[in-house]
Amino acid sequence: MRKFKILVVEDEIDIGDLLQTHLASLGHDCKVIHRGDDALTYIQTLKDAEEPPHLFVLDRMLPGNSGIEICRFLRLYQKTKYHPILMLTALSRPEDIVEGLDAGADDYITKPFETDIFLARIRALLRRYEIIEQSANELTTSPITTVGQIKVDKDQCKAFVEGKEIELTLSEYKILCAFMEAPGKVLTRNQLVEYIQDGPIHVTDRTIDTHIFGLRKKLGPYSNMVETIRGIGYRVIGDA
Repeated sequence: MRKFKILVVEDEIDIGDLLQTHLASLGHDCKVIHRGDDALTYIQTLKDAEEPPHLFVLDRMLPGNSGIEICRFLRLYQKTKYHPILMLTALSRPEDIVEGLDAGADDYITKPFETDIFLARIRALLRRYEIIEQSANELTTSPITTVGQIKVDKDQCKAFVEGKEIELTLSEYKILCAFMEAPGKVLTRNQLVEYIQDGPIHVTDRTIDTHIFGLRKKLGPYSNMVETIRGIGYRVIGDA
């Protein structure tokens, strides 16, 4: 197995050190961070050329930001949205496990845990990641998506209308990307909430309507390409 980068976010220093030792024994490069907010800062400040961790091990009860908040962020962040996440926590009620998996975790282990089982789960997650990574490398998907006169360049995080860049807020940009990835598909307000939800910031379906209003204004003569599906949500159609 190749050497992977693994980030462990664990507030108990002894457990963090133990996990780092075991993961290093498999030949992996393991970094331990003890606060949730420090982990988010680390991930978001990685240089463009720096590869993010391939796998994340998250405790749930952390100072700063919880493991659930970090998990949701990782699932929305472009660089990590497909990277495996293992939750390792003392919260063992069925509803806790369901919440962790619904937040985007790929696996969930409760404390105390057996080291052999933990390492086996890590190996399984990394095998799955390699398969996904290989499949992605075989695709030649362009970072540029165009629908009519609207274009999004994900490499530059920019949007254009008739070749001219338009200034969007982060939420407006995320919503436009969601539409452009599936032109003609109706996206519900709840789906758009999930798409732009970022960490502890609370987004409601009515907030989505406000962002859509702002996006339409900036699309100018192509504002009616964002079509309202009454009672359901929105979609982007071809040139109107």
